[in-house]
Amino acid sequence: MTKRTTVLPVLAAAALLLTACGTRPASLGEVETGGRAPGAPSARPVADPGKDGARITSVTLAGASAPEISAAYEVTNAGTETLTYTLVVTFTDAAGGAMSNRTVTVRDVGPGRTVRGSVGPGELPPGTPRVTGAKVFGVTKVPAAEAPSEDGACPASGVRIHADQGDAAMGLRVVGLHLENCGTREYVVEGYPLLELLDADRKRVTGVTVLRGSEAISTGAGADAPPRRVVLRPAEAAVASLVWRNTTEGGTPLTVPYVRVRAKAGADPVIVTPGLDLGTTARLGVRPWAKQERSAGSAG
Repeated sequence: MTKRTTVLPVLAAAALLLTACGTRPASLGEVETGGRAPGAPSARPVADPGKDGARITSVTLAGASAPEISAAYEVTNAGTETLTYTLVVTFTDAAGGAMSNRTVTVRDVGPGRTVRGSVGPGELPPGTPRVTGAKVFGVTKVPAAEAPSEDGACPASGVRIHADQGDAAMGLRVVGLHLENCGTREYVVEGYPLLELLDADRKRVTGVTVLRGSEAISTGAGADAPPRRVVLRPAEAAVASLVWRNTTEGGTPLTVPYVRVRAKAGADPVIVTPGLDLGTTARLGVRPWAKQERSAGSAG
């Protein structure tokens, strides 16, 4: 299971704006602290209704023997195929305000199985109000065979694909698609990744135009590089980008939670979860693969 503090994908970032007012009983991921012995941790059950089979079951408050708060979660797969889940867990203060978001990946949950774990809020800025509760803000789930990965065992395909957390400004969205050659042979891509847009049930979405290049979407994301042949030696990586606007005018806004990505024709598919809030534009731009230069401190 993978945990990280994150700048959330463009939709999940809304969790940081959650607020509540007035005093409250212990409910919906909040716990009362009265009656706890000084210095002792306190694990309290919470009434988080959860989402899509994932919920917070209890929160352990900080004490001398448990210096950090943690939230216990459980994920239950009620379906018929093995799934990989990604949870966004929101940690809250006593007033219900969001203090931190953590992303947890729970891999290979078989049909009928329940997997349990725990997660903390991560490092918080000085002066942050005390965290007292947690709840599941969002859940995505994909077939385990098509789950993205950033680390761990190299897939049989010899490559890993994942989407980053993206950037959002003035209605313009940009999410990077990252391709790493984790195998032992060269891997060649040319041009654009192949995309299939999927709804919440992972069924194909129609009515959206996928454009090669981003300049028809906006010039604010910088100029597009021309498509070219990219040869990746082992441990090398490439990046492409998804670019869109969430402009809403007349009509019903469209959100596409999942995108099935193939690095090239015939490649094994990977489903990423960028949360495309396309508004009423019905357009998505994709930039071509380009080699990702290693940082100065990289090995090799």
